[in-house]
Amino acid sequence: MMQNTEHTAAPLLVRGGRVHDAVHPEPQQIDLLLENGRIVAMGHELNVPADIAVLDAAGLDIFPGFVDAHTHIGLDGYGIGYEGCDYNEMNDIWTPQLRAIDGINPRDPSFAHAREAGITCVCTGPGSANVLGGTFTAIKTVGERVDNMIVKEAVAMKCAFGENPKRCYKDKCDSTRMSTAAFLRGALASARDYGARKAAANGDVTKMPAYNQKLEALLPVLDHTIPLKAHAHQANDIFTAIRIAKEFDVGLTLEHVTEGHLIVDELAKESNIPMAVGPSLTFASKFELQNKSWETPGVLAKAGCHVSIITDNSVIPQQYLPLCAGMAVKAGMDPFAALQAITINPAKHIGIADRVGSIEVGKDADLVLTDGCPFEVMTNVKVVLINGAVVSQK
Repeated sequence: MMQNTEHTAAPLLVRGGRVHDAVHPEPQQIDLLLENGRIVAMGHELNVPADIAVLDAAGLDIFPGFVDAHTHIGLDGYGIGYEGCDYNEMNDIWTPQLRAIDGINPRDPSFAHAREAGITCVCTGPGSANVLGGTFTAIKTVGERVDNMIVKEAVAMKCAFGENPKRCYKDKCDSTRMSTAAFLRGALASARDYGARKAAANGDVTKMPAYNQKLEALLPVLDHTIPLKAHAHQANDIFTAIRIAKEFDVGLTLEHVTEGHLIVDELAKESNIPMAVGPSLTFASKFELQNKSWETPGVLAKAGCHVSIITDNSVIPQQYLPLCAGMAVKAGMDPFAALQAITINPAKHIGIADRVGSIEVGKDADLVLTDGCPFEVMTNVKVVLINGAVVSQK
């Protein structure tokens, strides 16, 4: 069954399951009433119409739809080469004017793989070849038209540090970490000046600066509408991202944080910065990944950092997000913290926790029903609902 965020599902009573709401550590044996795509009531002996449709969840565990805060799903085609590769613009080192929504292919098979595994919401956007890559968007994983899948159109502005920009542009304009940082500083400074000139013109078109698509795209970063979404694996790159964000007084989320466990004491001082850890289910394909560890999310969470676990799809197939959380638990992460790292924490990371990430009255009815712990490879996902409608059932 296909649907989109505009779809109004029929009222549904989900009865008899163990509800893991991602708010409380212990599950509750309660019923859920879904109407108009939202959770409208939770509890025992709910007052519902006699003829309401019932989904029998007896013996099953119910979780919030899983959320991935950092992917390239829909922009990196499944089983296809150049024709489906739309996540890095390789002709320009800084492309803040690009928007994920203009490249996403909702019909890519990765979306079906994702929702069948219970991943109901993702934040997707440009890759990490460019110092500035463009704007990420948050979407549900079901739909035929991206415009109808959007939860939040503009989530963050992607920027990148470390090996990727200097490798991709070494023969053109960027061969050191210093030049990568200088490019970003220059772009932000130019956008700040551009914004100040626009403000000073006070609507007088004769005094306005000439329209600049790149600088215009950076204004939401400078006015705190969206944060920078900083690709940074290595410790020094993580600190450079933090340094520049503070210099320009802009919001920041850290993406990958591969060496986070090595600098946990320093990162604990930056507890207001959300950190998305991963992809960890991979070979160390470059130097800056040499210290990657499944212990990283647990170490950071234990220190009080705000931690999400990510796949970076297509680096890890989208459907293995819960397995990644399980690997973190195996390496010492608290199981409830791991659940939050693929539900409410990524929802907060991308600014949509009012809609998704936990099972609470008023939130979107995105639910995953399983026959066991979703972190275990042998657990089966039995039913997935998005916006109150069943999108997968086995």
